Amino acid sequence: MSQRPERLTQRLRELGVRWQHDIRKGGDETKALYVPLLAQAPKAGVDIIDNLAYGDHPRQILDVYRPTGAHRAPVVLFVHGGAFIRGAKNINAEMYGNVLTWFARQGYIGINVEYRLAQDAPYPGGAADVAQACEWVARHVHEFDGDPDRICLIGHSAGGTHVATLACDPLYGSAPLNVQGVVLISARLKADILAVNPNAAGVRAYFGNDPSHYESGSPLTHAARARVPVLVVNAEYENPLLDIYGLEFALALGKASASAPLHIALPDHNHVSIVAHFNTPEQWLGEQVLAFFERSCR
Repeated sequence: MSQRPERLTQRLRELGVRWQHDIRKGGDETKALYVPLLAQAPKAGVDIIDNLAYGDHPRQILDVYRPTGAHRAPVVLFVHGGAFIRGAKNINAEMYGNVLTWFARQGYIGINVEYRLAQDAPYPGGAADVAQACEWVARHVHEFDGDPDRICLIGHSAGGTHVATLACDPLYGSAPLNVQGVVLISARLKADILAVNPNAAGVRAYFGNDPSHYESGSPLTHAARARVPVLVVNAEYENPLLDIYGLEFALALGKASASAPLHIALPDHNHVSIVAHFNTPEQWLGEQVLAFFERSCR
C-alpha cells in the first residue's frame, strides 16, 4: 500500500465515509480520481486485439491483451460489473482495460469479457455468457500464445455474480469448467432487494420479480459446491452488505474444504477503486491475486 500517494489515500477515505449514502456519486468521483492516473500508466509491450466475437449477440465480444514475446503464457479473464443492467468491458478510456494491461505486463494473456445484460439475458444468462467466453478462450487462446491449461477467471460486482454462478451453481454442476482458479472481487453473492440495496432494480431485472426464487439463484447458497479454488476480495468501503455476503461465502468455502477461508479485505478502497487501481504504482492486491493464480495453476 506504501506506493499509493498519500493524497489519493486521503481522498479515498473521504469518499469511503459517505460511500454507502450515494454509490453513484462516489463511483463517479472515484473514476475521476483514477482516469488521469491510469492515462499516465505504463502500457508499452502490450498488444490489444479488440472486439473478437465469442457468440452471436453484439455484446458477446472480448478483447485480448497480449504481452510482447508471450509463449504458452498463463491466461486471466476479467468480467466487468454494472448491477446486471449496465456496464461494459470498457466504461471509459482507461477502465477496465487497466486490469488486463496490468496482468499482461506481468506476463499473462489478458481477456476482457463483455456479456449480455439482464434485459436480454436474465438469470442465468450472464453466467452462460461467461461459460461461452471461457470455452472460446480455451479453443483459441493458443492463437495468441496463451496456455489453455492455465486459465483463471476474475469477476467484479455483477460480473462476480456470473463467475460465482458458473463455479458453484447446480445449473452448471455437470458442465466442464475449464479454468483453474476464480477470484471474486466485490461480487454480489446473494440476491436481495432490501431497502439498503441501491442496485435492487438490477437484482430484480436479472433474478426476476419473485423474491422466493432469489435464494436458489444466489451463489452464496451453493458456495460449498465450488469446483475450483476461489479467492474472495472485498473493499473496506463496500456497497451495502456485499462485504457481509463475501465473508459468508468465504466461510462456506472454508468449511467445505476444512481449510482457512481465502478472503482479502482491501483497506481504504471502495467498490470502484478496488479495480480502478490496477496498473497504478499500488500493486499489493494484484500480487496477491498472482500468488493465488500460481498456486491454483500448478
